[in-house]
Amino acid sequence: MSRRTLHLPSWLPVDPYILALLGTVGLAALLPASGAAADIAGGASTGAVALLFFLYGARLSTREAVDGLRHWRLHLTVLGATFLAFPLLGLAARSLEPLALTPQLYSGLLFLCLVPSTVQSSIAFTSIARGNVPAAICAGSFSSLAGIVLTPLLAALLLGGTGGGFSADSLLKIVLQLLVPFLAGQLLRRWIGGFLLRHKKALGHVDRGSILLVVYTAFSEGMVAGVWHRVTPLRLGALLLVEALLLAAMLALTWYGAKRLGFGREDRIAIQFAGSKKSLAAGLPMASVLFGAQASVAVLPLMLFHQMQLMVCAVIAKRRARDAVTGVPFPQPAPARTVAAPRAP
Repeated sequence: MSRRTLHLPSWLPVDPYILALLGTVGLAALLPASGAAADIAGGASTGAVALLFFLYGARLSTREAVDGLRHWRLHLTVLGATFLAFPLLGLAARSLEPLALTPQLYSGLLFLCLVPSTVQSSIAFTSIARGNVPAAICAGSFSSLAGIVLTPLLAALLLGGTGGGFSADSLLKIVLQLLVPFLAGQLLRRWIGGFLLRHKKALGHVDRGSILLVVYTAFSEGMVAGVWHRVTPLRLGALLLVEALLLAAMLALTWYGAKRLGFGREDRIAIQFAGSKKSLAAGLPMASVLFGAQASVAVLPLMLFHQMQLMVCAVIAKRRARDAVTGVPFPQPAPARTVAAPRAP
């Protein structure tokens, strides 16, 4: 007798890493770091963030980035969606504070709108949907690179009066913990790039483990400070609804806006998936620097949005793939020619 195995529907991808993040949050809730342990965890978290961005810089191929500049209209469109349209929608949501969202949740929602796009999931969904994969690679890379500079600058401009805790000291921390390691990685890429490529899988675990450490430290600080007592299930439900509307608006804007700009189908797919996403890997370390003890609540909108975008975009990508198959007719065999019989003499 065969055993039945329970599988999640293919259209409902639950990222295993999200489960690991939730487990880390649970650990921080049950066993938060405090006192000397908090100091040790904070120091380790700072080092982990610097290591993350050093590796980001060492992996980014300058040659690929320069080659991708040839499709500059597409990249500017993605950057406009990521760092202009998203922040404008985030500012429009300010009217929901404090009726639907607490100041801390709104700060997190606005911060979500400022972080760069993803690279891996944008490429994966563009590939599934049969879009322009090289353009998605370059667009995601450019967005990540621009985010190192633009996200702190936009945070300084927009989060200063929203309770985000941004200050000149935070900007200095961003430069020292994110920008300096990134530039160091770029400078040393010539000598260590081959090593990183050979150990790509192992270093991927280092990346994710570092982010888990950042999450544990942030949520531990939040538990010790008691910030979670200010978040109710009703507020979380309102946050999910707002984020669903935000994602729907950006998916529509990137798809139909790209059409109005004259892009073809494959480019529109790359623009939609690269321009409607936000990077959890880049956003969490930045939030830990910007928000301090408030980071546990501030990163919650980003964590929820990340899983939501994976689920929704998986459905859209498969639909685009089906449309590509059904919309382009398969070559039909040429009709047989009728050869007239020779006339009788």
